Amino acid sequence: MKFIAIGVIAALVAVLGVFAETGAQSFNAPNGTAGAVDRGARWLASVQGADGGWGQDGGGTPYIRAEERLESNGNDVANTAVAALALLKAGQEYRPNVERAVRFVLERVEASPTVGLSVTDVQGTQIQRKLGPYIDTFLASMFLAEVDGKLRTPDLNRRARQALEKIVWKIEQNQMADGSWNFDGGWAPVLGTSMASRSLFAAQASGLRVNEAVLDRAGDYARTGLASASPAAAGVPLYQGAQALEQLTRTEEDRERNAQEIAAIRSQLTDARFVDGFGSVGGEEFFSYLNVSDALGRAGGDQWERWHADITRRILGQQNADGSWAGHHCITGRVAVTGGAILNLTVGHAG
Repeated sequence: MKFIAIGVIAALVAVLGVFAETGAQSFNAPNGTAGAVDRGARWLASVQGADGGWGQDGGGTPYIRAEERLESNGNDVANTAVAALALLKAGQEYRPNVERAVRFVLERVEASPTVGLSVTDVQGTQIQRKLGPYIDTFLASMFLAEVDGKLRTPDLNRRARQALEKIVWKIEQNQMADGSWNFDGGWAPVLGTSMASRSLFAAQASGLRVNEAVLDRAGDYARTGLASASPAAAGVPLYQGAQALEQLTRTEEDRERNAQEIAAIRSQLTDARFVDGFGSVGGEEFFSYLNVSDALGRAGGDQWERWHADITRRILGQQNADGSWAGHHCITGRVAVTGGAILNLTVGHAG
């Protein structure tokens, strides 16, 4: 899960129109984290589009960086889901922004066909080109799983649950034979696979019935993928290792069964070249850091404390003056990278 985490990617939120707050651990993160999260969240909120969505650099053309080529000037589901997930963690004052994002996502999911993985007719976005053509589907599922049953009105809750059920079915029906969702069309689709699997895990935690065989196949893929240099990871060991670490550590039983594979990945986290990923930090690194953070945070301990502090310092040092973050390769878009930064900085903290 947990990219993206794609840690990417990971759990957030409340009742009767108020997003739930869950217990948080205390971590020895560098000073300035809260202020950085606040500045990033305020930037995200300020560039939300009139339609409730976000695109690569913001929700409208005034926010687009002149030096960046945009595949689409419109807003898309994937960037919207990442931004909204981050705002869920940033504080209660952003609930109106989150609810507008929910409506944006629901309209597109509801209009999508039942057959196939797509939930949008917007194609060729930067995040799709890097994480795979169905990353919108996987991130929408993660987002809807986090707000399931916790929205302001019964009608909105009903629509969100129906949309989540629709997407979960799509993901289950379209798993590849090897247990992944590494569809052609992405530079590092293993991070898309991570978000797909994370979204099913989150949906299951929210009370939906999820096909256990699908999750088992995803676990088998994570284990076997470690034994080879998968092209789905774009030749970057961090992406595959982070995906596997998140997948294999979800429960205490998982951690016992996969102890050997987990130990091997954890040992790599002391290698700066492994942690550097591609060599410069793009959105792919932020999603991978989220996967590692969520995985290590489950067990706690000294390695988690060191990792959290080190990655937090790395992320804080890259924040722009306006509060945003931008990637330095591949996923450079400020919305996805700012969302990923906030999610990393708030791992283990209540939203």
